[in-house]
Order: sequence, then structure tokens, then C-alpha cells
Amino acid sequence: MNTAPTTVNEVEAGAVTEHALIGTRPSRFGMHMLSGEGRSYDFLSQVCPSYDGGVWQFFELRNGGLYMSPPEDSFELTIHGNGFRGHMSADAAGITVCLFAFSHLSFEYTTDILSRHYHWLLEYANDHVEASAIFAAID
Repeated sequence: MNTAPTTVNEVEAGAVTEHALIGTRPSRFGMHMLSGEGRSYDFLSQVCPSYDGGVWQFFELRNGGLYMSPPEDSFELTIHGNGFRGHMSADAAGITVCLFAFSHLSFEYTTDILSRHYHWLLEYANDHVEASAIFAAID
């Protein structure tokens, strides 16, 4: 019987500075960089009527992913397609809408970059403190 401790490889995230963002988005998404960003804004507007815009923070994931988080502290999300209604932090809301955006866009474009970003972000969401709310929202 193996009694060695098991190491869990959590995916770490780090904030992207405004200066670094200029090169980060195109290097991660290529010509789809604005599609993912715009669709994330649109999804939050759809699931959270109180959202009224703002400057989002971008985060790079050590596994290759990138996501963005809205500027407020928290949001009440209602997702009619699956019956989810819940309160979550801006970070969890950003992860949720980015997962929606990457998933939807991966079916619209023939490139696999958006599906890779979906899976990288899903891996990060797995260890997030609000993982249960994120997964309930995207279910």
C-alpha cells in the first residue's frame, strides 16, 4: 500500500497589469480576443440586471488560461436556462461568465483556442472557494 502523500496541483492565478494586458490578450486569444471579452460582458448583463459596466481585472492562469473579473464586490446572478439563482463574488461571477463565453464561442469558431481556454478556466474553477456556486451556475 502506498502511503506517500498525494500532491494536488492547484492552478494559480495572477493579476495582469494594464500595461501587460496589451500583449497578453492577443497572445492568448489571437484574433478572438475581443470576442471573448465582449461576450463575457454580454453574459453578465444578461444574468445580472444590476450590472452597469466598469473596468474589469484580467487574470492569467499558470496552466495557460486567462479570465476577467468585473469591478464590483459581488453580484446576484439569475440564469434562466438552468434555474440558478445565487450571490457570488465578482471573481466567481467573472469566472462563470467567462466559462459561458468560452463555451459558446468555441462552437462559433473553428479554432480550438476557445475550448482550451474553457478547460483551463474550468480546471482553475475546480479549486476556487466558490466552486460549488460556479458549477451550479454553469450546469
